[in-house]
Amino acid sequence: MSAETVRIRLEPLSVEIEAPRGASLVSSLSDHGVEFPCGGTGICGGCGVRVLAGSLPITDADRDAFTVEQLEQGWRLACQALAETPLVLECGQWHMTVLTDSARLASAGQPAAAARRGLGIAIDLGTTTIAAQMIDMASGDVLAVETELNPQAPFGADVMSRIRAAIHGADLTAVVRAALGRTVTRLARGREQEVAEVVLVGNTVMHHLFSGRSVEPLTHTPFASPDLGMQSFSPRDLGWALPESCTVRFAHCLGGFVGSDILAGIVATGMTLGEELVALVDLGTNGEIAIGNRHGVLCASTAAGPAFEAGSIRMGMRAATGAISYVSVAADGALKATVIGDAEPRGICGSGLVDAVAAGLDTGAILASGRVANGVKLFPVAGQVVLYQADIRELQLAKGAIASGFKLLLKHLGARAADLKGIYLAGAFGNYVQIESAIRIGLIEAPRNLVHAAGNTALRGAKMLLVAAEEPALPRIEHVSLAADPGFQDEFASCMTFPALDA
Repeated sequence: MSAETVRIRLEPLSVEIEAPRGASLVSSLSDHGVEFPCGGTGICGGCGVRVLAGSLPITDADRDAFTVEQLEQGWRLACQALAETPLVLECGQWHMTVLTDSARLASAGQPAAAARRGLGIAIDLGTTTIAAQMIDMASGDVLAVETELNPQAPFGADVMSRIRAAIHGADLTAVVRAALGRTVTRLARGREQEVAEVVLVGNTVMHHLFSGRSVEPLTHTPFASPDLGMQSFSPRDLGWALPESCTVRFAHCLGGFVGSDILAGIVATGMTLGEELVALVDLGTNGEIAIGNRHGVLCASTAAGPAFEAGSIRMGMRAATGAISYVSVAADGALKATVIGDAEPRGICGSGLVDAVAAGLDTGAILASGRVANGVKLFPVAGQVVLYQADIRELQLAKGAIASGFKLLLKHLGARAADLKGIYLAGAFGNYVQIESAIRIGLIEAPRNLVHAAGNTALRGAKMLLVAAEEPALPRIEHVSLAADPGFQDEFASCMTFPALDA
């Protein structure tokens, strides 16, 4: 180690890194999975690390983010810290499961998989995580899987933070192309020359950033970009170690903030194959909804914010070791929490947040208005983990955005919730949230038997697009701008409250 670098040890994985002396910890820690939800501005408190050895001075941002007791325990914001002296840091953010789809492909109405030959790679480029699989296109078998965190995370956890970073000159294109180039190399493992095609799907911002397209049109109404179409590349364009005969294509977006991940979800659920009306809901920072059947599909996006991923929650964290993932009410009325890794609770992830609020509603500790009962400002969950009144408001905003968007799409279709034959919850949050809790808080208003966790429909649909001999014949898919709907604000306001206890 030279005098120009500082050694930092990350626990509990016993990883040692060398950081440039005097430099911000952001670049060094982001390479090892520490997330910076607000892009390193110090306003969200999501990049907390605990100093186990060495010292980091307390900043004003630290005082705003942590209690006096937490500061005494060594908690600091990594984005505000400089690598001046050797450090041992507790960083519990890295352990998380990235949702994939391991099922062998069925045609689901697409042209037969046997029409293709060679190897293909399907990639779900998510805002937070990346899931990629190599497929034998003749058999539909999954041959290899790779998952990782999106390397754009240091620029912010949500798409708006990424957009701001890109507009201010950050190169988010090169970083993600390079990371995915390494991913496809690991997938192929010496069989690169057999890879015939790569298909990527993702939300509109990921589509634009990967493709090197301007995200400026996505900063203002009507959020209409001229670059929503499929983008094609050669491996040479991307610097990937694949044969020049290989085609790399990023599937087309549907409009506004509704990306090709929802197109892939529509294909994966088969909603356009029958007469029955079916809904797909992808619950994330940018909540996306599609409702339709073989006669057509309406889709929309809602600015749900990061609450479902616990990004805007004071003690929120990703679904990692120490996160409260499930909460239930015991027979004596006390809350019972499940913690990932059987560890002491350090925070709460999205599924735990929904459970905790549902439990609070059932016990009367949280009122239908969203206020904590008895005039207190805290709702204890487990150990030192509590929900603040502002946390509950964040969840109300997120669930209100999804619920109101869902109702407005039904109105545009001239349908009611009772007309739906199935509601599929997509993505990691949709896969792990307890459906009963989602219904209890009013996120989904439908009978329990109609709601299903659908897993990673984006990756499954990407594989189906990959093995199809030609683009699937889909009915008209129309994007609806909820912001332009004159009834949106009233519907959103009505969806902010929680269902009453006796509802």
